[in-house]
Amino acid sequence: MSATKEIVIALDEGTTNAKAVALDGKGRVIAKFSHPLSIQTPRAGWVEQSGEALIDASIDMIAKAIAHVGAENVAALAISNQRETAVGWYRNSGTPLNSAITWQCSRTADVCERIRRSDLEKTIKTATGLPVAPLFSGSKMRWLLESVPNGPALAEQGEICLGTVDSWLLWNFTQGESFFCDYSNAARTQLFNLNDGDWDDTMLNIFQIPRMALPDVKPSSGLFGYTKGLKGIPDGLPIMSMIGDSHAALFGHALGEAGCVKATYGTGSSVMAPVKSAQCDIPSLATTIAWHDGEQTVYALEGNIPHTGDAVAWMADCTGLSGLPSKELEQELNALPASVESTLGVYFVPALTGLGAPWWDENARGVICGLSRGVERAHLIRAALESITYQIADVIEAMREHDDFTLTALMVDGGPTKNDWLMQYQADLLGCPVMRSDIPELSAIGAGLLARKAIGHMSLDDMKAYLADHGEFHPDMERHQRLQTRWHEWRNAVERTLWRQ
Repeated sequence: MSATKEIVIALDEGTTNAKAVALDGKGRVIAKFSHPLSIQTPRAGWVEQSGEALIDASIDMIAKAIAHVGAENVAALAISNQRETAVGWYRNSGTPLNSAITWQCSRTADVCERIRRSDLEKTIKTATGLPVAPLFSGSKMRWLLESVPNGPALAEQGEICLGTVDSWLLWNFTQGESFFCDYSNAARTQLFNLNDGDWDDTMLNIFQIPRMALPDVKPSSGLFGYTKGLKGIPDGLPIMSMIGDSHAALFGHALGEAGCVKATYGTGSSVMAPVKSAQCDIPSLATTIAWHDGEQTVYALEGNIPHTGDAVAWMADCTGLSGLPSKELEQELNALPASVESTLGVYFVPALTGLGAPWWDENARGVICGLSRGVERAHLIRAALESITYQIADVIEAMREHDDFTLTALMVDGGPTKNDWLMQYQADLLGCPVMRSDIPELSAIGAGLLARKAIGHMSLDDMKAYLADHGEFHPDMERHQRLQTRWHEWRNAVERTLWRQ
């Protein structure tokens, strides 16, 4: 990489925002641009987005970042993306079949239940590392095919493309010249065999997905294609990494160091721990490919939670806070929970479209219990914030059953981590340090590091110099003991939401 072309533009295409971050030659953020994205909920349990809106916002933000730093200084693009969201489009025109079905959507719950009843779940978990759930892309892709006339037949003929968001972005960024996804995103479809490193014929048969419709799979770090025909973005700019956002954050925190467990606090949360193999006998957790860095495949143990930051946003809506300016809202979410000593026995289980790990009940629905006459807004907001910490603790408790699991620190990132009260409560509940990234755009950082690794042919030891600093929250062990009772009461509240008793 020449001295002038040292900047990497990293796109983080999430559920609520498309962000473009410019990273200098030392991996530091020098500019960032963000555009909000909307979601649609046309029916109960359905959550979708416009595929075109994802593309338009992403291109616009990348173009602004490039204009800010100068196109002559940009070496490459990097992409991190919301995972499990499924997109289908016609190969010749690039027109979407339907709205993008997001990871939160539970419209395929009935399909997943039929698969469970057919005793195929163990077969699926062994091959893909994933429990059967509408979270994952395979059942969504089948729904997309069935949503258009002759969809399955057209897919068999190679006239329809199915992909995760990374492949949808890449297709549009290259004007259809590149149709790939990376290992991390492929591993979230429930169609990919972790051991073989390829699409699994048995899974394709179960979900009735033609192989012709799927992208080829490549390492997360390496050349995916070149930009072409994009407004404000020069042609020929290499796209040097693609990776799911949670995986990118794990890489950005500590490059996959053992014991450094990652929790991304966003709309939902991914709790991810690096492990040595794809083998996992814990039914409530997923095993996944964290990334392929161009040299080796790295695996991870993961639990996915649909509603964490989303739970706080929902409670802010219901309590009249959501109309505040963003900075004032942030201040209120810090001050309100600290203004009361407890929730007065209130627990909020935000199963708004079902429960994820470790419960995996898409039919569960949210509950607020323990209400009494003295409960005020501060208690409800505190209950929403506490629900994040309990859900993450539930996943970590399940992870402790894995022989290869260690926890030395919880490495955290995402918008809600700005809340100091929340971070301290999480540390006290878990009884371990919580390490907060000083850079909130950690998914973009991780994708950018993988791009830089490919450009500079760097080793992991070389990459350590690029890691961002972290703030530390140390646990109060006396409070830790007291909070175990609260955590137990939380689990009693969870039982009230479960559909399968």
